[in-house]
Amino acid sequence: MADQADHVQSQTPDRITGAQALIRALEMEGVETMFGYPGGCILPAYDPLLDSSIRHVLVRHEQGAGHMAEGYAHVSGKPGVAMVTSGPAATNLVTPLMDAYMDSVPMVAITGQVATNAIGSDAFQECDTVGITRSCTKHNELVMTSQDLPMAVRQAFHIATTGRPGPTLIDVPKDVLVNEMDWYWPTDEEVLASLPGYRPNVKGHPRMIKEAAKLILSSERPVIYAGGGILKARAAEALARLVELTGIHVVTTLMARGVFPDDHELNLGMPGMHGNATAVTAMQKSDLLVALGSRFDDRITGKVDAFAEEAKIIHVDIDPAEQGKVRRPDVPIVGDARQVIEEIIIEIEKLLETGTVQADTSAWKSKVSGWQEQFPMMYEPSEPGQALKPQFCIEQLRDLAPERTILTSGVGQHQMYASQYWKFNEPYTWVNSGGLGTMGFSIPAAIGAKAAFPDATVWAIDGDGCFQMTAQELVTATLEKLPIKVALLNNRYLGMVRQWQEMFYDERYSSVFLDSAEVPDFVMMAESMGCVGIRVESPEEVGPAIEKANSINDRPVVVEFRTEASEGVFPMVPAGASNDDLILHPSQQDRKDQLK
Repeated sequence: MADQADHVQSQTPDRITGAQALIRALEMEGVETMFGYPGGCILPAYDPLLDSSIRHVLVRHEQGAGHMAEGYAHVSGKPGVAMVTSGPAATNLVTPLMDAYMDSVPMVAITGQVATNAIGSDAFQECDTVGITRSCTKHNELVMTSQDLPMAVRQAFHIATTGRPGPTLIDVPKDVLVNEMDWYWPTDEEVLASLPGYRPNVKGHPRMIKEAAKLILSSERPVIYAGGGILKARAAEALARLVELTGIHVVTTLMARGVFPDDHELNLGMPGMHGNATAVTAMQKSDLLVALGSRFDDRITGKVDAFAEEAKIIHVDIDPAEQGKVRRPDVPIVGDARQVIEEIIIEIEKLLETGTVQADTSAWKSKVSGWQEQFPMMYEPSEPGQALKPQFCIEQLRDLAPERTILTSGVGQHQMYASQYWKFNEPYTWVNSGGLGTMGFSIPAAIGAKAAFPDATVWAIDGDGCFQMTAQELVTATLEKLPIKVALLNNRYLGMVRQWQEMFYDERYSSVFLDSAEVPDFVMMAESMGCVGIRVESPEEVGPAIEKANSINDRPVVVEFRTEASEGVFPMVPAGASNDDLILHPSQQDRKDQLK
């Protein structure tokens, strides 16, 4: 990085435009790919891009640019970059910014703005971008002079990638891009000095570390509650060492799938509203929850007052605002998940070496094993002549997937099926919208992931509702030669909404039926955007269609699976209910009393 920066610095003229300085600063930050859409106010910044080493991916909608930047960041760990113009382009970026903010995704957004002398005059395509995005960014700034651009870029990248990662935004007026400035590149010391109030704490408090180690060794029914923050901290290896040392079961949240291998005997899988019965119940009945990089989201806890009532809480999070926000911890630790886990391991080893004996957890492990045996994930296979079961399609995709396949998903039933039935054994292979629950996320996120790792197989799992929100980005995938693969589970409904209406609204199906006349034809739609389109309607067609899709690598592929409309996602905790009110698959519900 230093050699690259020195080379760029040596090639930089002393006097350049703000636009040249902006692109140069992005190069200095190591940006290799950015996603964007030009327009009037940002146009000056697009001219120096012609001479830049940065690859620009031209999207079809600004929301797509933001989700592509997220997908890129999810799998690579590098900040994703999106650049769009002012007004409606900036507001189209709000959804991915909020999505990144909720899921702690490092992202830098650059938006054009009207000239400084026109700000406040309701000029063409003017909006208060900083005001609009204040609540969905870690930091945003309206840059008023060209000379301030390098520092603004450095601050944006530093804040996006340190502490709890998240999105930042730089709003740049057109004249700031046009005017000239004297090039400079701020040092690390200058950047830190310019942000006196921003000092993320990464090292855990020594006394709290000791308390955590004691609690872990004295617990008889412990569960590690692993959240997405472990992935952000690159702490998967540290987590594995902690589990190996203590023998504690692990649940991996929707945002943490892959952080601990699904095929490990101590992995209980996903907890929460649509988690498996064992993961949900183990958390509920535990006497200690070791929450690592997780935030006690309402999808996990259900009714908070009834959540894991007998459990003591160790809560490790780099964001001090998360401590006590939902559940008051017995041992709060503010710090980087990797560093804190490593510090806890050291303390546990010290205690064991000095004669402390770990509590007997054999009865607990036996009970958990019994739950796993009695309540596996299950669905009723398709009968001859019936529509496909979506779970079967996911299983076939999983079993036929090349090694290190990256999976993205939209939001809804297909998202839950993907998380339930795929096997995630490696980190950074699962990309989805967790906190905000953004429909349409899957396809652009898959394109961003493919841009980060062009040689990887990237499958996007989508529903027919999500697909129709951002399908136009398949044109981007085709023309930019980013050949993703889409598994479209078409049940002709807004499936999750339909399931809620069936269960809680007396089967009064209001505004959830999407396809009354075979419109659109998804295969023709895909082919019109340069993709290979494949339709699958029977179980025997599923495997061959997936194998064909996996063999095509010169253009995107869309496989439409015609799936059963009435299929529901189980298990399920009704919204606002206790996790004890878990609804199992109908074939298991009569045995629910055994989950005690």
